[in-house]
Amino acid sequence: MTDHIEEQEPEEITQQRKRGIYILPNLFTTGSLFSGFYGIVAGMNQHFILGAVAVYICLIFDSLDGRVARLINAQSAFGAQYDSLADLLAFGVSPALLVYNWSLSDLVQYGWHKIGWLSAFIFVACVAMRLAKFNTMPENKRYFFGLPCPAAAAVVASMVWVGSTYGLSGLGVSLVSMVIVWFLSFLQVSNIRFRSFKDIDLKANVRFTVLVLMMLVLVCISYRPAQVLFILFSVYALSGPILGLYSLKNKKRKTQ
Repeated sequence: MTDHIEEQEPEEITQQRKRGIYILPNLFTTGSLFSGFYGIVAGMNQHFILGAVAVYICLIFDSLDGRVARLINAQSAFGAQYDSLADLLAFGVSPALLVYNWSLSDLVQYGWHKIGWLSAFIFVACVAMRLAKFNTMPENKRYFFGLPCPAAAAVVASMVWVGSTYGLSGLGVSLVSMVIVWFLSFLQVSNIRFRSFKDIDLKANVRFTVLVLMMLVLVCISYRPAQVLFILFSVYALSGPILGLYSLKNKKRKTQ
């Protein structure tokens, strides 16, 4: 047995290791999966703020698993598939059911019997297609093509968080939340470009004003987390269409 291992090419041994299951990055993925499932349970029990916070915890875990895997060279095909399945629940099913239990289910009272859960389903379906599209497209360090599903889930979660904080309800709130869910669903499956910020060098020197600005953002988030997070992620979701329209205007001017 030992002689057989020694005779193997180094590349073959490396491939065998890559096909293995690494504990640390998949532990973060499991944390994201757990938080997403907890968000579903919290929403079913009318604990909407806890459900929204759970979605944001999913964002933290999701941002860590890939970076940790690259840092310790623990990337694997299993980890990539596991991460996609966890993302579908964390950023698709969990926020969709959260907003449905908070607001979209109220549409039944006003005669809109199926539109509420169909809107939630459209969001989940678009997240699934967005993940499949992301997994099959070549990596682009500068742009995402289509709104990333974590950002869409963050907008939905912060919307529920703000609405629950201020006790918002009624037909108007349900219709607005439905339109927002549709809009986010469309952005995810579109070809609109969104900055990925992967090309930013974290080791590079930055100006002192940038550091102060980052500190002010953190202070604002800690003071009014629901409101500030909703504004930040909404601005990011709108940045793609706005920059796209701006670039189209510039192209038209150049052609004239």
